Amino acid sequence: MRVEIWSDIACPWCYVGKARFEKALEAFPHRDQVEVVHRSFELDPHRAKDDVQPVLTMLTKKYGLSEAQAQAGEHNLGAQAAAEGLDYRTSGRDSGNTFDMHRLLHFAKEQGRQDELIQILYRANFAEERSLFAEGDERLVELAVEAGLDAEATRAVLTDPGAYADAVRADEREAAELGANGVPFFVLDRKYGVSGAQPAGVFTQTLTQAWGERPALKLIEEGGAEACGPDGCAVPQH
Repeated sequence: MRVEIWSDIACPWCYVGKARFEKALEAFPHRDQVEVVHRSFELDPHRAKDDVQPVLTMLTKKYGLSEAQAQAGEHNLGAQAAAEGLDYRTSGRDSGNTFDMHRLLHFAKEQGRQDELIQILYRANFAEERSLFAEGDERLVELAVEAGLDAEATRAVLTDPGAYADAVRADEREAAELGANGVPFFVLDRKYGVSGAQPAGVFTQTLTQAWGERPALKLIEEGGAEACGPDGCAVPQH
């Protein structure tokens, strides 16, 4: 079974939702047969790459909140994250464009290191004092190496603005086609969609339901065609 997760590194509920989903997946009896793929979704796709500003400033401008309201929201998110065993800095974080991070996540998928990289990016954005956005490409290279990726190959991706750009845009178009207008958005076997950072119990229920409704294999055996098995291969006598 395949689970696709549309998310953005700048999305705190994606950070929390991933932890809740993984809690359900860890207890799922068939977890070893579940493939998890992370898909791209930008909360602010038109944001300039050099537009880096404090999270509280972004929240007050984008949502018309007072600074006190924005700070209260961050404290609430911090409590939600802590309940899932996650670190979350409720002040001092900044925000910026995430397009290059999504390009790197597609590169990491090819290397079999996508989940490692997305978790490291989340940690860097939500839990660490150093900025994920203000230090430029070398900060991303450093984190990619931590995820097991080659430094020079990572730099090559970052210095080529076209590398994996089409893959990011394809993910975003597909999200729109599936009706996702926010993240996190979880799709199980292209049959069930779960929107938002739902409780682990919701993910458990949906995983169980999707697994139980997988189509049974219809076996077609006609004409006595030869095959190999544990006892060897059938050899035609004529």
